Formats: sequence, structure tokens, C-alpha cells
Amino acid sequence: MAESSYQERRVWIANYFDRTAADAWARLTSDAKVSRVRQTVRAGRDEMRGTLLSWLPEDLRGRRLLDAGCGTGMLAVEAARRGAEVIAVDVAPTLIQIARERLPSNLGPGSVVFIAGDMLDPELGQFDYVVAMDSLIHYRPEDAVRVVGRLAERTRGSILFTFAPRTILLVLMHAIGQLFPRGDRSPAIEPVSEARLRTLIAAEPGLQGWQIGRTRPVSVGFYLSQAMELIRS
Repeated sequence: MAESSYQERRVWIANYFDRTAADAWARLTSDAKVSRVRQTVRAGRDEMRGTLLSWLPEDLRGRRLLDAGCGTGMLAVEAARRGAEVIAVDVAPTLIQIARERLPSNLGPGSVVFIAGDMLDPELGQFDYVVAMDSLIHYRPEDAVRVVGRLAERTRGSILFTFAPRTILLVLMHAIGQLFPRGDRSPAIEPVSEARLRTLIAAEPGLQGWQIGRTRPVSVGFYLSQAMELIRS
């Protein structure tokens, strides 16, 4: 990957969620009252999180899971309740602090460690599963696929991630979104067509020996994202 391109974007994302969107993101990922626009985003994210969790085993005891771009930790907590040892990483320290404050005292058989840092840090170790929900959508498609390839080097099981599908609907939604108050606008994303993404995955050296499994789009109001599963072939 073009390391400078990835790192520059990573810094931008960290600054955005730390300084500009932290309060809005905290409200969105809680049960606080939000605008109608953000209600649809909340509902869409709930559906997407449920989709990704449904692609993981119900019993995750003895398994290590990386939540890459964990935000305020909602998926990480659910995975831990299934018994997983979850390492939850996000570039934004403010979101990690919120996640730590919201962590339930009783997670059952699992555990969660929240870390402000880089999902590619080799010190995080090996994993059985990796989940990246709406975190790679902020990177250029080429960089996002290379990130997945790097993660694949340390993953024994499946990799689940989402991408922003390049569709007419998404283009229209983002054009309309610019008319809304700043608090209702989404951060910059990098849409990519599914065909283009499949081509990039097939050409990525780090993903040789992997194949695309399930894929599912989720569209709820102003939320549009698509889940994709990578499994070893």
C-alpha cells in the first residue's frame, strides 16, 4: 500500500472523529434523541451490526476477534457476550474513552480491551476473526483492500468488512446531505463499485488464498453500506 496515503488519511479520520464528530457520534451510538436523518443512520447501523454478528459463530469462547475501527464499542460488546476475547481498536482516542466508559461490568464469558491506535499494529497479535464495520469506507479503495490484505496475514478465520457501494442512490444521498446542518452530515467516504472491489481483491497479493463469501447491502434512509465476507479458499 502507499503507506503515506494510508497514514495521511488515518490522521484525518482521527482528527475528524476526535474534534468534529465526537459528540454527534456519542449521541448516534446511544439511545439519545437525534434528528430524523440520524435516526435512519442509527437504524441502518443497527441492521448492519446485526448482519455482521450473524456471520460469526454464536459461540465465540476461546476465539480472538479484532474489531477494527470499533467506534464506541457496540459490536465489540456483543462479540464479548458470545465469549470472544475482543481487541477493539480505533484511531480516535475520544471514541475509545467513550467506549471504555460504556463498557458493561458483566460481559459474561468474554472480554474487551479498547485501544486507541492503528488496526495494522502487529503488536495486536493473531486473530480468529476480524470485523471492520464502516471503518474502511473512509480510505481509498486501493488502500482499503491492502489494509484487508495486511490483516489477512494475522487472521485464521474470516474477515468481515463493509464498503460504500458506488450507486446512483448513494451519489444522490450525499448530494442532498450537503444541504443538511453540519451535525447531520456524514464524514467523507470513498465509494467503490462491487465489481471494482472484487477486481482489487482478486489482484491483492495479501489475499491470495482467500475468496469472497457472503455479501449484503443495507439501505435504511440515509444509511447505505454493504457487508462483505472473506474466507480462506
